[in-house]
Amino acid sequence: MPYNFDMRALVTGAAGFVGRHLISYLLQETDLEIIGSVYYKLPLPQPESPRVHFEHIDLQDEAAVMGLIDRWRPDYTFHLAGQSFVPYSWQHPWLTFDQNVHIQLNLFQAMIQTKLDGRILVVGSGDEYGAIEPEDLPIDEKTPLRPTSPYAVSKIAQEMLGWQYHHSHGIHAVRVRPFNHIGPGQREIFVASSFAKQIAEIEAGLKPPVLRHGNLDARRDFTDVRDMVRAYWLLLNHGQPGEVYNAGSGQAVSIQQMLDIFLSMSSAPIRTEIDPHRMRPSDNPVIVCDPTRLHLTTGWRAAIPLERTLADILNDWREKVKQQGVG
Repeated sequence: MPYNFDMRALVTGAAGFVGRHLISYLLQETDLEIIGSVYYKLPLPQPESPRVHFEHIDLQDEAAVMGLIDRWRPDYTFHLAGQSFVPYSWQHPWLTFDQNVHIQLNLFQAMIQTKLDGRILVVGSGDEYGAIEPEDLPIDEKTPLRPTSPYAVSKIAQEMLGWQYHHSHGIHAVRVRPFNHIGPGQREIFVASSFAKQIAEIEAGLKPPVLRHGNLDARRDFTDVRDMVRAYWLLLNHGQPGEVYNAGSGQAVSIQQMLDIFLSMSSAPIRTEIDPHRMRPSDNPVIVCDPTRLHLTTGWRAAIPLERTLADILNDWREKVKQQGVG
């Protein structure tokens, strides 16, 4: 049957890990027409539905962003595009800052110039809190920002632009600081996906039965990406413009616990080995989010158990290894 395209959502970074899950959520839970912006050097994904339209674009091109916003006039913009890997920001600090802040500015300027009365979600990061003191735990929105990477500084700048453009221009910008989110489809440079990929390759006989890891003592707040995108939708509908919200499970899990769960799911005997290149001695021992403000505003709570998330990640990698024959 034909769809009634009364309202539209723009998802930047639509080909990325979170973008793909957000589009799937919006298709399932809303009647929105969805526009996904994809970096012009990446292949366009195959749309899941006639309600989804993908466009190649360089979001650092001001005129291209102006055209995108003017052409589609989205009611909701979920801004997910940007440089999201912390170690890369140490090697390329200016590229990280330029990319993350420049894109944000282009979107805001396009909304102003086209007189778009829409809502935009500014996605920051729990990394903005940086150097955490024990008395800061659990981390709420009033915890001081002590960034410890160029990436974290770039996310703070994005957020502050969201606050400033709301107060200076009336843009309905809601800010969110998501803590670690994991799930099927995440790149192997992130810890849960790295463990799962290694296990899948070992089970398939492609690698020796040795899983390499970094610091296992660190405790982090992990949330399933499918829970996280639900929080994004609720925040853009119920969050206060200009306000900032932490998003996380509120539970701290050690990397050792995560690894133990993965190993219990493996069909092959595996031993573990420290990889010095994966060690981060400056890591905060514990990071855990206080999501009270998000819960009181939207009713959101993390709902997917960690065991299910890890099983889905492992099965996703098993399927990829089976199809590709390599990782």
